[in-house]
Amino acid sequence: MTFNDLKLIKPISDALQEEGYENPTPIQEKSIPAILQGKDLLGTAQTGTGKTAAFAIPILQNLTEKNIRNNQIKALILTPTRELAIQIEESFNAYGRHLNLRNLVVFGGVKQGAQEAALKRGVDILVATPGRLLDFISQGIISLKNLEIFVLDEADRMLDMGFVHDVKRIVKLLPQKRQTLFFSATFPDEIRSLADSILNQPVKVAVAPVSATADTIQQKVYFVDKDDKLELLTHILQNDISDSVLVFSRTKHGADKIVRKLQKSRISAEAIHGNKSQNQRQNALNNFKSGKTRILVATDIAARGIDIDELKYVVNFELSDVSETYVHRIGRTGRAGAEGKSISFVDGLDLINLKNTEKLIGKKIPVERDHPFHTDDLVVQKRDSNNRSFTPRPTPQAKENINFKKVKNKNFFRNK
Repeated sequence: MTFNDLKLIKPISDALQEEGYENPTPIQEKSIPAILQGKDLLGTAQTGTGKTAAFAIPILQNLTEKNIRNNQIKALILTPTRELAIQIEESFNAYGRHLNLRNLVVFGGVKQGAQEAALKRGVDILVATPGRLLDFISQGIISLKNLEIFVLDEADRMLDMGFVHDVKRIVKLLPQKRQTLFFSATFPDEIRSLADSILNQPVKVAVAPVSATADTIQQKVYFVDKDDKLELLTHILQNDISDSVLVFSRTKHGADKIVRKLQKSRISAEAIHGNKSQNQRQNALNNFKSGKTRILVATDIAARGIDIDELKYVVNFELSDVSETYVHRIGRTGRAGAEGKSISFVDGLDLINLKNTEKLIGKKIPVERDHPFHTDDLVVQKRDSNNRSFTPRPTPQAKENINFKKVKNKNFFRNK
């Protein structure tokens, strides 16, 4: 099946073609027709399966065909973290670039002024985290009375992060007559009960997560302090690797920062991310494919559709909070039976992500110690809801395995 078989309107088909999309993933193939028909949907799927496009594409089409112009929020996507919210909004921008729909993302941890001003100008599709959404509702800035489509994404992570009560408060404010799309990777009793309470005769779709990495890809981890990552990348590119390299950055700002550092070191590099125009991204990709630009730095959403058979190296400047993303990132190399190499920089913020990634792929990733910035001592850190780093308090069980004050990496990853 191709996207042409899904009876999508031309502006969306054109945008998908520009993004390099040809064939829908299983979750997209099963979900898009049902959502286009206006049915509720219960999806068992993780990030990394193409889930965002599975609901974003039909939402864009349904709202376009209804052609309602009232400057009110017509679709709400509720997601647990700032990072996921930004990625989802970028997806709506990418697939809806030829449409006249207005998208906005709101989240906490930043001043509300710019978000408030955008809301007052009118928004069709809103992507939000629970806390900031409730703040705006309580201030009378947001009304959901004209909402037609509600998406609850990553429901089980909402439970893990303590947001379920906020979700229930938000659901009570929604119109009774609406289309609801519910996605969760797992279904503990509380999540199943929540799904039953807000869905109306849903179509049920389940897909398995991508969890295998190709045997042809040589994977390595480099332990490094956060402040040394840019120097380490420069060192590797100047001394160890002469080929083209695709570098993954967590954020758009981070991608630009990496490019500036590499260019200052006379290494040709360009970035592609959601703040770049389609022409800028296409030119950067063409320059990378032709060899004119040696290093391409990309965020995950912008990297979708990149298909370079000869690519030998992928560098994860930092690991994603979503383990499946690792599989998709390194899958850009080692294609069609060719050999590839993946290098992942790991600092204190990445340690837990590395452990989760190794659990997902079912293997230990070897540590490369032969580099000038190697460290065996990293402080385990996490991010709070405002994207600030902190050192978590260990639970009694964790204390048995991990010294959170000073972590010896070799012990941390062997005592699972």
